[in-house]
Amino acid sequence: MKLKKNSENPILSPNPNNSWENLAVCNPGAWYEDGKFYLLYRAAGDDEDHLIHFGLAVSDDGFTFKRMSDQPVFSPSSDGPDAGCVEDARIVKFDDYYYVTYAYRPFPPGQYWTMAPDQVNVANHGQNAPAVVNKNIANTGLAITKDFKSFKRLGRMTETVLDDRDVILFPEKINGKYALLNRPKEWIGPDYGCKYPAIWLTLSDDMMNWDYSTSVMVIQGEEAWEEKIGGSTPPLYTEDGWLTLYHGVDNKGIYRVGAMLLDLENPAKVLAKTKDFIMEPEFDYENEGLYNGCVFPTGNVIVDNTLYVYYGAADQYCGVATCKVDELVGFIKSNSRERANQEVVNA
Repeated sequence: MKLKKNSENPILSPNPNNSWENLAVCNPGAWYEDGKFYLLYRAAGDDEDHLIHFGLAVSDDGFTFKRMSDQPVFSPSSDGPDAGCVEDARIVKFDDYYYVTYAYRPFPPGQYWTMAPDQVNVANHGQNAPAVVNKNIANTGLAITKDFKSFKRLGRMTETVLDDRDVILFPEKINGKYALLNRPKEWIGPDYGCKYPAIWLTLSDDMMNWDYSTSVMVIQGEEAWEEKIGGSTPPLYTEDGWLTLYHGVDNKGIYRVGAMLLDLENPAKVLAKTKDFIMEPEFDYENEGLYNGCVFPTGNVIVDNTLYVYYGAADQYCGVATCKVDELVGFIKSNSRERANQEVVNA
């Protein structure tokens, strides 16, 4: 089974009229409410530093989006820890507020597509400067909003020493605790039980202080197309489990998409996980850009049994793909390996 891509993709492309988004628009967080689809998309201009912002686009049908402003709705702070970039929004809602997790750096990453893999601009601030400064380490921040136009930054969610970007909140508390999926790059080797970074589940009482002693590995790469993995979109509730998309990267650097079902009460337990990917780069807008051969979902919503998946293509465009929820759930179950019992999270 493969997700069906919209024939009109890309749904958002760089806008030559706005200097802050004339190079790339990708990796959109998504939300659906009261008949409207919202995309909080990553945007960057052709400046040398590659400063990264968020723009806002809205749609009535989930396919045709209109930009809501000629200015970013959320930008790097002028002098804070996220002064370098804000990127890859994931959105959930508690009560009246939308909670947006986003990746950031203290300094702009530079034109990373001209550098070696996983490299960004760094500057030597002296031998006594902390690693987060000298290595320009990526962390994850949390912001809240009621309208996707004005935001309150709540600060860093993850440990300073960790390069932890794919941080995704569950949309509900699990046994009274907040839960997130994260992918610390440094958690590899014999002590962690994985050769490459894996997806972990971590719990919190207050959404800002996360108890890493509770962290449990959810999955690591198992198939050839997912040598490296990371979380993609916020888990969605279904009667069969938390429907969760993730990305896999093969040894040639190609990004594809898989899906899994996590237990509703113990989401560290994988009920089923696809052996085969459900989406891969196929078209020019996915294979020719700042990162060639990349489909990277960051937003998904369910409307009337249809799953809408919003993704970045080649780090330069936004696309959407769809499927019926029950068909995808059935495929995950039928395309899954036998899985051993996993550790229960003590909530």
